[in-house]
Amino acid sequence: MQMLALIGQWEWMVILVIAVLIFGRRLPDIARNIGKSITEFKKGIKESENEIHKAIEDSDKIAEKSSASDEDKQK
Repeated sequence: MQMLALIGQWEWMVILVIAVLIFGRRLPDIARNIGKSITEFKKGIKESENEIHKAIEDSDKIAEKSSASDEDKQK
């Protein structure tokens, strides 16, 4: 990360010019694909979080049911 801080404005301009020369017309497609990849990655993370929360809720419900049935057995 410190290396990025050392890169100045002119260095970024040179990097940008080189990228445009190398990739040319494909640059917008590359940027679009990177954006789609980031979106899919975020969706995957959100789905994983939802599954974890659902599993926790399900285990809490099972624990409540088992404790309620234990209380009924004691009566």
